Amino acid sequence: MADTAAEQRVRAHPAIRLSGISKSFGAVRANRDIDLTVRKSSIHGIVGENGAGKSTLMSILYGFYQADSGTIEVDGKQVSIPHSQAAIDLGIGMVHQHFMLVHNFTVLENIMLGAEGAALLSGGMARARAELKRIEKDYQLEVDPDALTEDLPVGLQQRVEILKALYRGADILILDEPTGVLTPTEADHLFRILQRLREEGKTVILITHKLREIMAVTDTVSVMRQGQIVDTEPTAQTSVEAIAEKMVGRRVLLRVDKKPPRPGPVKLSVRDLTVVDSRKVPMVKNVSLDVRAGEIVGIAGVAGNGQSHLIETIAGIRRPTQGTVEMNGKTLDYDRLDPASLREEGMAHVPEDRHRMGLVLAFEENENAILGYHNSAAFGNGPFLSISAMREHARERIEQYDIRPPDCRLKTANFSGGNQQKIVLAREMERDPDVLLIGQPTRGVDVGAIEFIHRRIVEMRDAGKAILLVSVELDEIRALSDRILVMFDGKIVGERGAEATEGELGLLMAGVTDAESDRPAAPDLSMIDTTPGQAPAETQIPGERP
Repeated sequence: MADTAAEQRVRAHPAIRLSGISKSFGAVRANRDIDLTVRKSSIHGIVGENGAGKSTLMSILYGFYQADSGTIEVDGKQVSIPHSQAAIDLGIGMVHQHFMLVHNFTVLENIMLGAEGAALLSGGMARARAELKRIEKDYQLEVDPDALTEDLPVGLQQRVEILKALYRGADILILDEPTGVLTPTEADHLFRILQRLREEGKTVILITHKLREIMAVTDTVSVMRQGQIVDTEPTAQTSVEAIAEKMVGRRVLLRVDKKPPRPGPVKLSVRDLTVVDSRKVPMVKNVSLDVRAGEIVGIAGVAGNGQSHLIETIAGIRRPTQGTVEMNGKTLDYDRLDPASLREEGMAHVPEDRHRMGLVLAFEENENAILGYHNSAAFGNGPFLSISAMREHARERIEQYDIRPPDCRLKTANFSGGNQQKIVLAREMERDPDVLLIGQPTRGVDVGAIEFIHRRIVEMRDAGKAILLVSVELDEIRALSDRILVMFDGKIVGERGAEATEGELGLLMAGVTDAESDRPAAPDLSMIDTTPGQAPAETQIPGERP
């Protein structure tokens, strides 16, 4: 049956058209006269440096902020979006970088929260369960509706966020840095979900700083810099190098430039370390490793295989069940030492979760810049902290690490995720430690800042520091590490040099050890199926408990 003229006109309208959007926060201009058109049934990527204004722009579209000027059109009609419920009513859903889920609620309870739909909750739950089952089937987004959200791996928690938006009738789905907490396998599975949504007629806006994601999944890409859109073009007509240059305003080195290592004496030695979690489940099992002065040792592995517990134990956040740790030839007594004491011994730690362990978001930037080092004489004024010394110190670090906006009085919660990461890195790296523990150094950081952080890590190695690095980004592990250890199910299952291929490391990450890989019937990575509708990787990660 032929479409009517009216239907054809409706289809001709873009899903979203923003015209002349501007937004300021005090003296900071986050968005400046932005024009943006997003086609229906497409995946539109928005990239830019941290602080370029990406999240602010989408927060305006979702009703979190109000633009100072400009107009918004949805499906060809000019609209006002004074709050998030207005956006939801217009068919706009948003999956935030930090999930908005109640952890001790079930999946079903989270999805219907705020949209119960009946005075009697039981009746509303029955309808919600039936609707959720339909959405799961249509989009192949299966999740156990009765599972507690806190028990789900992060990839499935994100799926719950997507289901929540679809349950509320979203035709336009905004995803803000959706892979910042996902493993590469989980990210690839998410891309397949987004492609399925596009095929079903949904429009997806993907905010990211990861150029791999842009090239892999988007139809169109818009580049933002300093609050403005500097270019929009079909993804197939551009390249990673071209996008990076437009993001930063200069050519960016997309590889790590480093000389061969010159390792010295052992600075950090771990022997037979075992760590048991609060449920009495062993998470680290008899791990031994050495890190020498002047080398970077990287730990690769699928999230949940003990890397986090290992690095947190060495840093003094957790207590070892058995085993020893030596630094500079001295055995560390974890019954007596805490993270503050270990800093005095010459150990620095960049935690994986900057919000939970690295920052106090309600503090000003200058306060977080000395957090953990506030007892230093450099910041003292008799029995009190010297506010002027703190702020001067913070301004120096802001300039060194290009933290934006350059305001040491700004609350840390008001910085973008990547700039929050730079605050933590500046604080820990600039204390001249002997041993540096780094968890996910570039999580949520843009391509220009990644180049800077990688260069700074290599400079610290060349200055004779011993660096233990944990990252779920295999490219990062391979680029930075002089030696690579792979963890699976709490154990180190193999060691490789810097020349290791992704395939070699992938086999070890899947639990295929060196001895097993020599057997004729060695398992194939293709057995870890991530096809939509099948058992997804994030529910079947090797070594991770369901």
